Amino acid sequence: MSEATRAPGGADHHPEIDWQAAERSPEFQRLVRKKRSFVIPGTIFFLSWYFGFVVLAGYAPDFMGREFLTDGLTVGYVLALSQFVMTWVLGAWYLRKSDREFDPLAERAAKVAMERGRASDGRTS
Repeated sequence: MSEATRAPGGADHHPEIDWQAAERSPEFQRLVRKKRSFVIPGTIFFLSWYFGFVVLAGYAPDFMGREFLTDGLTVGYVLALSQFVMTWVLGAWYLRKSDREFDPLAERAAKVAMERGRASDGRTS
């Protein structure tokens, strides 16, 4: 659909919401704090794991070339494969946390924002 034929504001446009008030609401602030308390440490851990692997590959080739459990499987291969495992584990952990904590908080924050927007317009639900 071209830009000229779209409805103003798009499908998710809610002119009845005071977005600045919604952003300042305790519910929204709690959601942001909860997400940050998960995302920032998770990102730091993942990047440390990843760059630790890169540094070891560059500066400790003897260690990375050491065989691990069986012929042909080296520490380097195990650590490289652990990058994939780490991505899946962090992704699954985030989805679980999102379903249990972030989504209910987001729904509550959206509900409060809608209620406050209606109240400021003088409308009732």
